[in-house]
Parts: sequence; C-alpha cells; structure tokens
Amino acid sequence: MLTENHINSGTQNGSVITFPIGEKCKKQTVTPSEKMITDSEKMTFVYLIDEEEEYGQLHFEQAVWPLLVDSLKLNTDPVVTFDEYTVSLKGFIEELTMLIYNIEGNNNYGEAFTSAVESAFADILNSTI
Repeated sequence: MLTENHINSGTQNGSVITFPIGEKCKKQTVTPSEKMITDSEKMTFVYLIDEEEEYGQLHFEQAVWPLLVDSLKLNTDPVVTFDEYTVSLKGFIEELTMLIYNIEGNNNYGEAFTSAVESAFADILNSTI
C-alpha cells in the first residue's frame, strides 16, 4: 500500500532544513530509500521511503522549492519530522541534483514542470559549483 505525504512547508535553522510530514507516516518504520523521482502532473519532487510492509512518497510541492535550493547550496540532506521523530533523507542532494540537471531543457517532463524547475533552480543550474 502506498502512503502519499505532501510537503508544503519547512524551516531552516542554520544549515539544517526540516520538513514536517503528515500523520499517515508510521514514525517507527520510516526508512529512507535514497531515491527521488518526479510527479510532473502534480508539479512535485518525490522522495521515496519504506514503511515496513508499505512504501511511501514524500511530495515536495513548489511552495518548498526555495528550501530545496537552500539544501543544494548548503550541500546538506534535509530532514523530515513527525512529532519528535526525525529522519535524515539520505541521498537527497545527489538525487535532486541529478533530477534538476536532467529536467533542464527536457520537455519530456512537460513544458510547465520543466519551466518551473528551470526558474526555481536557476541559481543552481547557472552556478559553476
């Protein structure tokens, strides 16, 4: 069974970027998959998680893309929280970096999604880092 959590808020405290996840997530069983995909129809980046006998998707909505840019600039994987429980999203930086460079100029993701990603991640795409 799939659990789908949409993330539309987050905070930054120094170099730590934190996103709250929905109540559907089973806090004791969350295992980061170190994999990301996109959902171009929903205009989200999707981080995959394992939850015991289920799997989950964390959909990062456009509202939090500026924090994703900050994560890339800091080169630090963000964390997600559920109540007092915190999980680091291992591999997030590498996966997101690969995706945004793959999306750049690639309308296979849909013109609207490609344009939105190119605009939101322009600082990263135009940097020489």
